[in-house]
Amino acid sequence: MPRARKKSSKKKKQKTIKIRLVKIVFDLLLVFLAITVVPVLIYRVIDPPTTSLLWTRWVESGHEESRPVFLQRWKSLEKISPNLVRAVIAAEDQRFFYHSGFDWQAIEAAIKTNLSTDRTVGASTISMQTARNVFLWQKRHWLRKSLEAWFTILIESLWTKERILEVYLNVIEWGDGLFGCEPASRHYFKHSSETLSPVEAALMASVLPSPRRWSVMNPQPHVYDRQSRILRAMSRVRVPISY
Repeated sequence: MPRARKKSSKKKKQKTIKIRLVKIVFDLLLVFLAITVVPVLIYRVIDPPTTSLLWTRWVESGHEESRPVFLQRWKSLEKISPNLVRAVIAAEDQRFFYHSGFDWQAIEAAIKTNLSTDRTVGASTISMQTARNVFLWQKRHWLRKSLEAWFTILIESLWTKERILEVYLNVIEWGDGLFGCEPASRHYFKHSSETLSPVEAALMASVLPSPRRWSVMNPQPHVYDRQSRILRAMSRVRVPISY
């Protein structure tokens, strides 16, 4: 009898531990969902006042007071030049309207290039870049890439394509201390992003996604070459949204 009681008591303890572990995992899952889904839902209707990218650059600068930590001059999509919309799609993600966040053709091509050459190329879509710039840190890491994929699924599920484009164009880095198309357009061309010409839009898009390496103000031959390719590609880009 005592031995039977011991076995029964041991089974009860094991069952209690399992229940507690399941509860802990469930609670952690709820917390994870709350801290990831809720911000995405909020930014579906409210423009992000700041982003993780802004804070990253501020920290990298040594906390310079002149560095912006809040987004300025937000522009709704209908008030951004269609030329810029077509230019960034032509430059960064030509199948943007036809995939659900991940361009598997581009990913496959990037893997082949990385395995067969010394070059390292990426296949980040506009949705993936938006997820990273708004919610995550910039340093490459498997955890960041995993979270980037998760946030990409969220924004593709909870935002419209138009909303993703609007957020992308307003948060993307376009030079040292320049975030968003409106401040960048006024800095480089002295007028609003609403009136960007095809040539100006293609020049801005040509420095993405590395605006601290390539310059709009002092374009290198690579930038001019990419600008020409983007201008040619813009004529083939179809944007199925109304302005």
